[in-house]
Amino acid sequence: MVRLTLIARTRDGLPLAEGLDADKEHEMYAYKSQAKGIFKKMAASASKPPERMSIESGPFTFHYIIDGGEVCYLTLTEKAYPKKLAFQYLEELLSEFSRLYGGQIDGVTRPYAFIKFDTFIQKTKKLYLDSRTQRNIQKLNQDIAEVHAVMTRNIQDVLGQGERLDRMTEMSNMLSQDAKQFAVKAKDLYHQALFRKYLPLIVLVGVVLLMLILKFAF
Repeated sequence: MVRLTLIARTRDGLPLAEGLDADKEHEMYAYKSQAKGIFKKMAASASKPPERMSIESGPFTFHYIIDGGEVCYLTLTEKAYPKKLAFQYLEELLSEFSRLYGGQIDGVTRPYAFIKFDTFIQKTKKLYLDSRTQRNIQKLNQDIAEVHAVMTRNIQDVLGQGERLDRMTEMSNMLSQDAKQFAVKAKDLYHQALFRKYLPLIVLVGVVLLMLILKFAF
């Protein structure tokens, strides 16, 4: 099943269009960040990235196609989803997007300039939801040489040291925050323990004082 789709310009990683269900956006936030990281790596790379690649990330796999070295079409699917269907889905997006906006891509300066393309993405995605439909079974039976040659890598290998450092920084910040919370709780527990320890003495002193006051008052 297709979970996330992004289209970006390769030279600078500028996102051009996106296909993502609004009610699932919070679930895909981390993977969307990874997708943008992939685009940034492409833009910063001195060498030309592979035109097709699959990148494993936890229970999911990113698949992408680069069209003419200019536009990257990327999707995220479950690991078990057939690679052939994922790339045929991207091919359909590539064909329609280049037909509609091919001449406008170089001049775009703002992100998601072609956000209206989401309508076509959603419509096409529905055709690829179930890999067991007759339509998709026929596509799976097609022998596509390009798909057999697609390289598969791990997300950590692709994003490299930068993301690992980011994760270490994030973990360090989380640990620091946890330590602060622990210190606050420890302080509260210490005060509570002191109060429980001296409560009987405070009560006793209070009772004695009350008795003395009553004695001298009457």
